[in-house]
Amino acid sequence: MKPSMRSRQEPRRVSNGVIIGAMLLSLCVLSIVKARYCATPFGTACPPSSPSHLIPFFLRSGPCVPSCGGELPLLMMSLWSGVRAGKAEDQLQEQMNASIRMETDESPARTPGEEEEDEPEEVPSTALAVTTPAAVSTTTGGKGRKAGKDRKGKAKPTCYMTSKRSERCDASGDIRVDGNRSTIYVSGIDREWRTKPYARYHDPVAMAHVREYTLKPLGAAGDAAPACTKNHSVPGFMFSNGGFSGNLYHDYTDVLVPLFISTHQFKGRVKFLLSGMKPWWVAKFTPFFQQLTRYDVIDVDNDQEVHCFPRILIGATFHKDMGVDPRRSPGHVSVVDFKRALRRAFGLEREAASRGGATGTGKPRLLIISRRGSRRFLNEREMARVAAEAGFEVRVAEPDQHTDMATFAKLVNSADVMIGVHGAGLTNMVFLPRGAVLIQVVPFGGLEWLTSVTFKDPAGDMEVNYMDYNVKLEESSLIDQYPKNHQVLTDPYAVHKQGWDALKTAYLDKQNIRVDLDRFKATLQEAMSRLP
Repeated sequence: MKPSMRSRQEPRRVSNGVIIGAMLLSLCVLSIVKARYCATPFGTACPPSSPSHLIPFFLRSGPCVPSCGGELPLLMMSLWSGVRAGKAEDQLQEQMNASIRMETDESPARTPGEEEEDEPEEVPSTALAVTTPAAVSTTTGGKGRKAGKDRKGKAKPTCYMTSKRSERCDASGDIRVDGNRSTIYVSGIDREWRTKPYARYHDPVAMAHVREYTLKPLGAAGDAAPACTKNHSVPGFMFSNGGFSGNLYHDYTDVLVPLFISTHQFKGRVKFLLSGMKPWWVAKFTPFFQQLTRYDVIDVDNDQEVHCFPRILIGATFHKDMGVDPRRSPGHVSVVDFKRALRRAFGLEREAASRGGATGTGKPRLLIISRRGSRRFLNEREMARVAAEAGFEVRVAEPDQHTDMATFAKLVNSADVMIGVHGAGLTNMVFLPRGAVLIQVVPFGGLEWLTSVTFKDPAGDMEVNYMDYNVKLEESSLIDQYPKNHQVLTDPYAVHKQGWDALKTAYLDKQNIRVDLDRFKATLQEAMSRLP
């Protein structure tokens, strides 16, 4: 009896042993994964090296994965493999975007009122992962907005990334701005924050020319805050015209469009504090600033006052090149609303283009954007003649940083078709009437990715019909500068791989265009057919 009972129990013991061994092995594996991907077991923030911030929020139960147990490590590993594959593409795209710098011949060196509460801007889920260490802390003390909380009562950091290119700081309470010391004293925060108010964070070359401001806790030990010399009853908004400002494309992409996104909802009841002020630059865009603020722009770096505000916002929000994402903008405004503000600012009365033109001649007007340096038209007069024969009234103009903005805006607004070689001058498309046609002449050299991001993609949102004119090798002056078998002529993408400087030198700095007149005439005929 006993031997038979022993024989029946033996397999069960073996089976139990296998199960126990498997459980112990699983615990060991989970312990290793837990030690690798979590700093501590419960509720502390993940270290910067941990990829756990890449786990979708619905799989998290704390700042880190609390126990790293169950199926979460396996999900994390599968997700991480997918994230790594996409990360290389993101880095490549970031490098490409960082290289988009419009070069010109003369580029400069590098309210207590019942103000309408601005809608909270969307912070991407990865914002805190890409920001500075400041972004992982939160403000303390008090209640409501002054305590650094959003409308849902959740703690919000004082400074946070609103995109990969823009950071925003927002604080309320006792705010004292000492521009001479690049310092802003803020009540209700428990640590220092450093920020640069210019929407090009992905570009270290640009950011090197932007002054940094420090937000300090008000009343911090050993750092007494200065007394107020000027009190303001409306919020202050700080931005910079450092970086690449002075180049028209960067004026709009890095400063003016983000400024509109961030301040239009105040309906004028906000004071602008400008860092890195260039008086000629401010004068150029004063009519536009007057659409956003009722007050004069303050030269915050050089002003001798200590300005005190009930609220301070630092840094404008970037959405996309020359564009606005209505889903993320307060009031759901679009770039069309931005263009409408420009029309009001510069007194532009013409809203829509037409084949009949705007000058009473019965002909649509063609505006040729001329250039003096590189990428200029070598047969500009012949182009004007062909355009006139095709039924256009023709104007040729060459804008630069000394051009009177209001005068040139009116000229562009009178055009039905505008053509120019890729460059900052095409930024004037913001003044084109609805339904007008923009023809971008794309230099030889595989530059379609660059020309698409800068002007092709924004044109549609601006209600402008877009056309490419891709330069063929025989139309480029490069054919006379290099041997026929030279890499610049035969393999542009090999030149691209050498970096931005090589690409820029070969295809932007040294190239001029002699347009094929037959191709040009056909292009104009298509442009005419697209007009309302």
